[in-house]
Amino acid sequence: MTHCWRTVRLKPFFLAFIAIAVAYVTPARAGLVINPIFASSITSDDNAATIEATIDGAIQVYERSFFDPITVNIEFEEMSSGLGESETYYGTIAYSEYLSLLAADATTAADASALASLPAGPDNPVDGSPYMDVTTANLRALGIDVNPPEGQPDGFVLLNTSIMNLNRTSINPSKYDLMAVASHEIDEVLAFGSALNGLSNGAATPTGAVWGMDLYRYDQNGNRSFNTTLSSQAYFSINGGVTDLARFNQTGGGDFSDWYSTGPHTPEVQDAFGTPGATPNLGVELTALDVLGYDLETPEPATAALAAAALVVFGGLKTVRRKRS
Repeated sequence: MTHCWRTVRLKPFFLAFIAIAVAYVTPARAGLVINPIFASSITSDDNAATIEATIDGAIQVYERSFFDPITVNIEFEEMSSGLGESETYYGTIAYSEYLSLLAADATTAADASALASLPAGPDNPVDGSPYMDVTTANLRALGIDVNPPEGQPDGFVLLNTSIMNLNRTSINPSKYDLMAVASHEIDEVLAFGSALNGLSNGAATPTGAVWGMDLYRYDQNGNRSFNTTLSSQAYFSINGGVTDLARFNQTGGGDFSDWYSTGPHTPEVQDAFGTPGATPNLGVELTALDVLGYDLETPEPATAALAAAALVVFGGLKTVRRKRS
Protein backbone atom coordinates (compact mmCIF):
# COMPACT_ATOMS: atom_id res chain seq x y z
CA MET A 1 0.00 0.00 0.00
CA THR A 2 1.28 3.48 -0.85
CA HIS A 3 1.28 5.86 2.07
CA CYS A 4 0.91 9.60 1.59
CA TRP A 5 -0.44 12.80 3.14
CA ARG A 6 -3.55 14.66 2.13
CA THR A 7 -5.06 17.85 3.53
CA VAL A 8 -8.57 18.77 4.66
CA ARG A 9 -9.48 22.22 5.97
CA LEU A 10 -11.73 22.36 8.99
CA LYS A 11 -14.18 24.95 10.26
CA PRO A 12 -12.80 28.12 11.85
CA PHE A 13 -13.07 28.21 15.62
CA PHE A 14 -14.13 31.85 15.62
CA LEU A 15 -14.48 34.55 13.01
CA ALA A 16 -13.98 37.85 14.82
CA PHE A 17 -11.22 40.20 13.72
CA ILE A 18 -8.39 40.15 16.23
CA ALA A 19 -6.04 43.07 16.86
CA ILE A 20 -2.65 41.98 18.15
CA ALA A 21 0.09 44.25 19.47
CA VAL A 22 3.50 43.39 18.09
CA ALA A 23 6.81 44.73 19.36
CA TYR A 24 9.56 44.59 16.76
CA VAL A 25 12.50 43.82 19.02
CA THR A 26 15.45 41.46 18.87
CA PRO A 27 15.18 39.13 21.87
CA ALA A 28 18.03 37.89 23.98
CA ARG A 29 19.57 34.69 22.66
CA ALA A 30 17.32 31.77 23.27
CA GLY A 31 16.48 28.54 21.54
CA LEU A 32 13.38 27.04 20.03
CA VAL A 33 11.63 24.70 22.46
CA ILE A 34 9.20 22.07 21.21
CA ASN A 35 7.20 20.65 24.09
CA PRO A 36 5.84 17.16 23.29
CA ILE A 37 2.59 16.14 24.95
CA PHE A 38 2.18 12.39 24.75
CA ALA A 39 -1.44 11.20 24.68
CA SER A 40 -2.53 8.08 26.53
CA SER A 41 -2.54 6.11 23.26
CA ILE A 42 1.26 6.46 23.33
CA THR A 43 1.96 6.34 27.06
CA SER A 44 -0.07 3.11 27.37
CA ASP A 45 1.72 1.46 24.44
CA ASP A 46 4.07 -1.40 25.39
CA ASN A 47 6.74 0.40 23.34
CA ALA A 48 6.03 3.82 24.85
CA ALA A 49 9.60 4.44 26.01
CA THR A 50 11.04 3.75 22.56
CA ILE A 51 8.38 5.78 20.75
CA GLU A 52 8.82 8.77 23.06
CA ALA A 53 12.61 8.59 22.84
CA THR A 54 12.51 8.62 19.02
CA ILE A 55 10.10 11.57 18.93
CA ASP A 56 12.31 13.38 21.46
CA GLY A 57 15.28 12.68 19.18
CA ALA A 58 13.46 14.20 16.21
CA ILE A 59 12.58 17.28 18.29
CA GLN A 60 16.18 17.78 19.36
CA VAL A 61 17.23 18.34 15.73
CA TYR A 62 14.91 21.36 15.52
CA GLU A 63 15.95 22.67 18.91
CA ARG A 64 19.63 22.46 17.95
CA SER A 65 19.00 24.10 14.56
CA PHE A 66 16.81 27.09 15.39
CA PHE A 67 17.18 29.93 17.87
CA ASP A 68 13.68 31.40 17.98
CA PRO A 69 12.78 32.24 21.60
CA ILE A 70 9.42 30.49 21.47
CA THR A 71 7.85 27.33 22.83
CA VAL A 72 5.73 25.20 20.50
CA ASN A 73 3.37 22.67 22.08
CA ILE A 74 2.57 19.57 20.03
CA GLU A 75 0.38 16.67 21.14
CA PHE A 76 1.44 13.27 19.81
CA GLU A 77 -1.08 10.46 19.49
CA GLU A 78 -1.34 7.03 17.90
CA MET A 79 -3.80 6.12 15.17
CA SER A 80 -4.68 2.81 13.53
CA SER A 81 -4.83 3.72 9.83
CA GLY A 82 -2.76 5.68 7.38
CA LEU A 83 0.81 6.61 8.28
CA GLY A 84 0.92 10.10 9.79
CA GLU A 85 -1.36 13.08 10.21
CA SER A 86 -1.08 16.62 11.52
CA GLU A 87 -3.70 19.14 12.57
CA THR A 88 -2.54 22.71 13.13
CA TYR A 89 -3.96 26.04 14.27
CA TYR A 90 -3.29 28.95 11.92
CA GLY A 91 -4.31 32.53 11.25
CA THR A 92 -4.55 34.79 8.20
CA ILE A 93 -2.53 38.00 7.84
CA ALA A 94 -1.86 40.55 5.11
CA TYR A 95 0.85 39.59 2.61
CA SER A 96 2.51 43.00 2.99
CA GLU A 97 2.68 42.53 6.77
CA TYR A 98 3.99 38.98 6.34
CA LEU A 99 6.74 40.31 4.06
CA SER A 100 7.67 42.98 6.59
CA LEU A 101 7.90 40.38 9.33
CA LEU A 102 10.12 38.15 7.18
CA ALA A 103 12.41 41.08 6.45
CA ALA A 104 12.67 42.03 10.13
CA ASP A 105 13.41 38.40 11.02
CA ALA A 106 16.00 37.70 8.28
CA THR A 107 19.32 36.36 9.57
CA THR A 108 20.79 34.16 6.81
CA ALA A 109 21.91 34.32 3.21
CA ALA A 110 18.95 32.10 2.35
CA ASP A 111 16.61 34.66 3.92
CA ALA A 112 18.15 37.43 1.84
CA SER A 113 17.83 35.40 -1.36
CA ALA A 114 14.22 34.47 -0.62
CA LEU A 115 13.23 38.06 0.17
CA ALA A 116 14.82 39.28 -3.07
CA SER A 117 12.50 36.93 -4.98
CA LEU A 118 9.32 38.35 -3.42
CA PRO A 119 7.54 41.48 -4.73
CA ALA A 120 6.47 44.19 -2.31
CA GLY A 121 2.74 43.64 -2.72
CA PRO A 122 0.22 44.58 -1.42
CA ASP A 123 -0.98 41.37 -3.11
CA ASN A 124 0.87 38.09 -2.95
CA PRO A 125 2.53 37.05 -6.23
CA VAL A 126 0.90 33.61 -6.35
CA ASP A 127 -2.81 34.27 -6.88
CA GLY A 128 -3.12 38.04 -6.33
CA SER A 129 -4.79 37.76 -2.94
CA PRO A 130 -3.62 40.24 -0.27
CA TYR A 131 -3.54 37.52 2.41
CA MET A 132 -1.36 34.71 3.77
CA ASP A 133 -2.19 31.73 6.01
CA VAL A 134 0.40 31.14 8.74
CA THR A 135 0.50 28.63 11.61
CA THR A 136 0.40 29.93 15.18
CA ALA A 137 3.92 28.60 15.78
CA ASN A 138 5.22 30.37 12.66
CA LEU A 139 3.45 33.60 13.65
CA ARG A 140 5.23 33.56 17.01
CA ALA A 141 8.56 32.83 15.30
CA LEU A 142 7.93 35.99 13.25
CA GLY A 143 7.27 38.03 16.39
CA ILE A 144 3.47 37.98 16.66
CA ASP A 145 2.30 36.95 20.10
CA VAL A 146 -0.62 34.78 19.04
CA ASN A 147 -1.54 31.43 20.54
CA PRO A 148 -4.07 28.66 19.93
CA PRO A 149 -7.28 28.57 21.96
CA GLU A 150 -6.69 28.27 25.70
CA GLY A 151 -5.71 24.77 26.72
CA GLN A 152 -4.91 23.68 23.17
CA PRO A 153 -1.47 22.88 21.68
CA ASP A 154 -0.28 24.51 18.46
CA GLY A 155 -0.85 21.25 16.67
CA PHE A 156 -1.55 17.55 16.88
CA VAL A 157 0.52 14.76 15.32
CA LEU A 158 -1.02 11.33 14.83
CA LEU A 159 1.20 8.35 14.03
CA ASN A 160 0.41 4.80 12.96
CA THR A 161 3.29 3.26 14.86
CA SER A 162 2.15 -0.28 14.01
CA ILE A 163 3.69 0.06 10.53
CA MET A 164 6.82 1.92 11.64
CA ASN A 165 10.32 1.08 12.72
CA LEU A 166 10.30 2.65 16.17
CA ASN A 167 14.04 3.30 16.18
CA ARG A 168 16.96 2.96 13.78
CA THR A 169 18.69 0.15 15.63
CA SER A 170 16.89 -2.69 13.88
CA ILE A 171 15.23 -1.77 10.58
CA ASN A 172 12.46 -3.83 9.01
CA PRO A 173 12.64 -2.99 5.27
CA SER A 174 8.86 -3.26 4.96
CA LYS A 175 8.16 -0.61 7.61
CA TYR A 176 8.43 3.17 7.70
CA ASP A 177 10.75 5.29 9.82
CA LEU A 178 9.13 6.83 12.91
CA MET A 179 11.71 9.62 13.19
CA ALA A 180 11.18 10.72 9.59
CA VAL A 181 7.39 10.57 9.82
CA ALA A 182 7.37 12.50 13.10
CA SER A 183 9.69 15.12 11.56
CA HIS A 184 7.43 15.44 8.51
CA GLU A 185 4.45 16.17 10.72
CA ILE A 186 6.40 18.56 12.96
CA ASP A 187 7.36 20.54 9.83
CA GLU A 188 3.66 21.01 9.14
CA VAL A 189 2.85 22.15 12.66
CA LEU A 190 5.73 24.62 12.44
CA ALA A 191 5.01 26.11 9.01
CA PHE A 192 4.61 23.84 5.98
CA GLY A 193 1.41 24.04 3.93
CA SER A 194 -0.17 25.01 0.62
CA ALA A 195 -3.50 26.41 -0.52
CA LEU A 196 -3.49 23.53 -3.05
CA ASN A 197 -3.50 20.83 -0.38
CA GLY A 198 -6.59 18.67 -0.31
CA LEU A 199 -7.37 19.22 -3.98
CA SER A 200 -7.47 16.51 -6.63
CA ASN A 201 -5.63 16.65 -9.93
CA GLY A 202 -7.34 18.94 -12.40
CA ALA A 203 -9.20 20.89 -9.72
CA ALA A 204 -9.61 24.61 -10.25
CA THR A 205 -6.81 26.68 -8.75
CA PRO A 206 -8.05 28.24 -5.49
CA THR A 207 -8.09 31.96 -4.88
CA GLY A 208 -7.55 33.68 -1.55
CA ALA A 209 -4.88 33.34 1.11
CA VAL A 210 -1.87 31.20 0.24
CA TRP A 211 0.81 29.61 2.42
CA GLY A 212 4.47 30.52 2.66
CA MET A 213 5.57 27.47 0.68
CA ASP A 214 3.39 28.63 -2.22
CA LEU A 215 5.65 31.70 -2.58
CA TYR A 216 8.58 29.46 -3.53
CA ARG A 217 6.89 27.22 -6.09
CA TYR A 218 8.25 27.41 -9.67
CA ASP A 219 7.98 25.31 -12.82
CA GLN A 220 10.89 23.84 -14.79
CA ASN A 221 11.20 27.10 -16.77
CA GLY A 222 11.59 29.30 -13.71
CA ASN A 223 8.04 30.67 -13.79
CA ARG A 224 5.71 30.66 -10.80
CA SER A 225 3.69 27.44 -10.60
CA PHE A 226 0.35 27.12 -8.83
CA ASN A 227 -1.87 24.41 -10.26
CA THR A 228 -3.07 20.85 -9.67
CA THR A 229 -2.23 19.47 -13.11
CA LEU A 230 -0.65 16.03 -12.80
CA SER A 231 1.58 16.52 -15.83
CA SER A 232 3.01 19.80 -14.48
CA GLN A 233 6.35 20.09 -12.73
CA ALA A 234 6.88 22.27 -9.69
CA TYR A 235 10.05 23.00 -7.73
CA PHE A 236 11.00 24.60 -4.42
CA SER A 237 13.28 27.56 -5.13
CA ILE A 238 14.29 30.48 -2.94
CA ASN A 239 15.98 32.53 -5.68
CA GLY A 240 13.17 33.09 -8.13
CA GLY A 241 13.30 29.73 -9.86
CA VAL A 242 16.99 29.90 -10.77
CA THR A 243 18.04 27.07 -8.45
CA ASP A 244 15.73 24.16 -7.64
CA LEU A 245 16.27 22.79 -4.14
CA ALA A 246 13.56 20.11 -4.24
CA ARG A 247 10.74 18.99 -6.50
CA PHE A 248 7.19 19.44 -5.24
CA ASN A 249 4.65 16.65 -5.31
CA GLN A 250 2.08 17.14 -8.05
CA THR A 251 0.01 14.00 -7.45
CA GLY A 252 -3.47 14.46 -6.00
CA GLY A 253 -4.00 12.44 -2.82
CA GLY A 254 -0.67 13.69 -1.50
CA ASP A 255 -0.02 17.20 -0.24
CA PHE A 256 1.14 19.65 -2.91
CA SER A 257 3.48 21.20 -0.32
CA ASP A 258 5.36 17.89 0.01
CA TRP A 259 8.21 16.65 -2.16
CA TYR A 260 7.90 14.56 -5.31
CA SER A 261 8.23 10.86 -4.53
CA THR A 262 6.19 8.90 -7.10
CA GLY A 263 9.16 7.78 -9.19
CA PRO A 264 12.88 7.10 -8.71
CA HIS A 265 14.16 9.52 -6.08
CA THR A 266 16.28 9.87 -2.99
CA PRO A 267 13.92 9.60 0.02
CA GLU A 268 13.51 12.84 1.98
CA VAL A 269 11.64 13.72 5.15
CA GLN A 270 8.97 15.78 3.38
CA ASP A 271 8.20 13.21 0.66
CA ALA A 272 4.51 12.94 -0.20
CA PHE A 273 4.75 9.16 -0.37
CA GLY A 274 6.75 7.22 2.18
CA THR A 275 9.51 4.75 1.31
CA PRO A 276 9.66 1.60 3.48
CA GLY A 277 13.05 0.90 4.99
CA ALA A 278 14.39 4.40 4.30
CA THR A 279 15.74 6.62 7.11
CA PRO A 280 15.86 10.16 5.70
CA ASN A 281 17.04 13.06 7.85
CA LEU A 282 16.09 16.73 7.72
CA GLY A 283 17.93 18.59 4.97
CA VAL A 284 16.32 21.06 2.59
CA GLU A 285 13.39 21.18 5.03
CA LEU A 286 15.59 23.21 7.39
CA THR A 287 16.22 25.72 4.62
CA ALA A 288 12.47 25.94 4.00
CA LEU A 289 11.77 26.62 7.68
CA ASP A 290 14.54 29.22 7.64
CA VAL A 291 12.99 31.26 4.81
CA LEU A 292 9.52 30.83 6.33
CA GLY A 293 10.61 32.74 9.41
CA TYR A 294 12.58 30.48 11.74
CA ASP A 295 16.07 31.59 12.81
CA LEU A 296 18.65 29.11 11.58
CA GLU A 297 21.46 31.36 12.79
CA THR A 298 21.67 33.55 15.87
CA PRO A 299 20.95 37.19 15.04
CA GLU A 300 23.21 39.99 16.22
CA PRO A 301 22.02 41.76 19.40
CA ALA A 302 19.74 44.69 18.67
CA THR A 303 21.12 48.16 19.16
CA ALA A 304 17.66 49.57 19.73
CA ALA A 305 14.08 48.37 19.86
CA LEU A 306 11.81 49.51 17.08
CA ALA A 307 8.41 50.99 17.76
CA ALA A 308 5.54 48.72 18.61
CA ALA A 309 3.04 48.17 15.82
CA ALA A 310 -0.51 46.92 15.55
CA LEU A 311 -1.26 44.02 13.25
CA VAL A 312 -4.56 42.44 12.42
CA VAL A 313 -4.99 38.70 12.07
CA PHE A 314 -8.02 38.22 9.86
CA GLY A 315 -10.59 35.50 10.33
CA GLY A 316 -9.48 34.26 13.73
CA LEU A 317 -7.67 30.97 14.22
CA LYS A 318 -8.47 27.94 12.11
CA THR A 319 -7.06 24.44 11.83
CA VAL A 320 -5.63 22.59 8.87
CA ARG A 321 -5.30 18.82 8.77
CA ARG A 322 -2.75 16.92 6.73
CA LYS A 323 -2.85 13.15 6.53
CA ARG A 324 -0.85 10.26 5.18
CA SER A 325 -3.29 7.57 4.09
